[in-house]
Amino acid sequence: MSWLDDLEKKLHDADVQVVNDAKSPSGKPHVGALRGVLIHDAVYKFLKDKGIKVKNIYGSDDYDPMDELPGGETAEKYDKYLGAPLSNVPAPKGSEHKDLAMHYISDFFKIFDEIGAEAEFYYMRDYYKSGFFNEAIDTLLSRAAEVREIYKRVSNSDRPNDWFPAQVVCEKCGKLGTTQIIDWDGKEATYVCRDDMVTWAKGCGHKGKMSPFNGNGKLPYKVEWAAKWKYLNITIEGAGTDHNTRGGSRDVADAVSRKIFNYNPPVNIPYGFFLLGGAKMSSSKGIGATARDMTNFLPAEILRYLMLNTQPKRAINFEPSQMFITKLFNDYDKLHNKFIQGTELVDYEKQIYTLSNVFSDEKYEVVDFSLIVTLIQLPHININEKVEERLNRKLTNAEKKNLERRVNAAKYWLKNLASEEERIQLQEKMPLEANELSQTQIAFLRIFAEHIKNIKPTEDNFQTAVFDASRLTPINPKLAFEAIYRVMLNKQQGPKAGSLIAYIDKDFIQKRFNEPAFNEIEFWKESSLTENEYNLWLKENSEKIIEKTEKNYTIDNVSVKEISVSMNDNKIYVKRVM
Repeated sequence: MSWLDDLEKKLHDADVQVVNDAKSPSGKPHVGALRGVLIHDAVYKFLKDKGIKVKNIYGSDDYDPMDELPGGETAEKYDKYLGAPLSNVPAPKGSEHKDLAMHYISDFFKIFDEIGAEAEFYYMRDYYKSGFFNEAIDTLLSRAAEVREIYKRVSNSDRPNDWFPAQVVCEKCGKLGTTQIIDWDGKEATYVCRDDMVTWAKGCGHKGKMSPFNGNGKLPYKVEWAAKWKYLNITIEGAGTDHNTRGGSRDVADAVSRKIFNYNPPVNIPYGFFLLGGAKMSSSKGIGATARDMTNFLPAEILRYLMLNTQPKRAINFEPSQMFITKLFNDYDKLHNKFIQGTELVDYEKQIYTLSNVFSDEKYEVVDFSLIVTLIQLPHININEKVEERLNRKLTNAEKKNLERRVNAAKYWLKNLASEEERIQLQEKMPLEANELSQTQIAFLRIFAEHIKNIKPTEDNFQTAVFDASRLTPINPKLAFEAIYRVMLNKQQGPKAGSLIAYIDKDFIQKRFNEPAFNEIEFWKESSLTENEYNLWLKENSEKIIEKTEKNYTIDNVSVKEISVSMNDNKIYVKRVM
């Protein structure tokens, strides 16, 4: 988390450090928007913890023009509003809100509390309509030539001599994104509502003259950004990679801030995209997981860890696979377990854990996410009871709440993100595919069933029993696990076998594992070594052998010698010679 320490060194002199971020509510905010939210929240919490006066504000850019149809809505209903301020566009049918902007931003703002982000919200419509930005609009229109020069110098973007850095809401059609101010007399702007101003909206052709103040006008994004910094006293604000390209919107806003407003731009925190399977997401186009989807899925502490454990400049490539999700939970759990065990955390660990776990500093045990995924797919399992059996005590209230969040996450993942291969279903009857198992695999199942008769049914004991039984067979452990998954789940792979078996009735396991048809002579043929192979093995392992015993077996005139070998690793290995 060295970026936070570096940021502190760059702070401007100010009575209060003001952290800012904002979102244009043009659609359901995608999960990438939460990266900015949590990075700025981390800055706020970090500085506050340092005793620095700081506040965190978050804006709804709801006076931006609508430049695309809302997701799932028809052109018939919304085409006529393209170009109008988002706050002036009616909400979709059935919404509890009157306008489109509030329809989208209200739920997003609810998410802040759910993920432990603290911010004061503001709405740009209020600032414009109240006259808060009148002075900024006047300044920019009066110094339009200087703004045009900045665009040319910083971004190599030519603006014609009749271009002015503001737009007005057309008196006739109500559109903002289609109007061009062509003259400014210091009080009123002469404008044209053009049908060729932008590709995504058509103006009505009206030409008029009006005051751009008190909500009649709005600043373009790049200069509006600089005006917000100046008039909201913003000292810290990051932005995504797309805004921080050379000559991009951040560079233009920086130059406008310095030259036009004589204001030192905020400390910047450039941050990378949040990718889903390598693809960038867009809220307006409905591509990728929404912020709501992700908060419905991941517990707050896991989501915060996901967003903050990566350096801001690096992209986060989120994969909804079981491997990625399990590792995400496990990585967080390692920190959490250090905390509850009283292990001293290094500075980085302490910082990321504190910023992730914002709701409780109570010590409680967490349950492995992959185990929960397994348990909720097993019939007639009461997870709370099983976990209490495992802990040999009652769960605390904090543990119950944490377990509930993880159960909900596991259910969400299984329903919405897991592939068919990642889902499991305990087979009520022996799968026909079990007939494809080798006789050695079937022998392993029988040896395993016998081996676990008298051991305590825990995950670790059963996982160890798999390897013990595989050495007694003998069989490659990979083929042993495959046999378990085939007879239990009708799959070639599955969750950790010890976790799966430990929570299934032992009688059911022993019955199922003894069910496949078994031919012992064929098993001997499959699993036996030649005399030369056995002697070579003995020679290679002679220094490790502590004791060996031999037994002979005969069936239908077919004989085999079975040798049990005790090694200095305290494990027993079986070898067989026909």
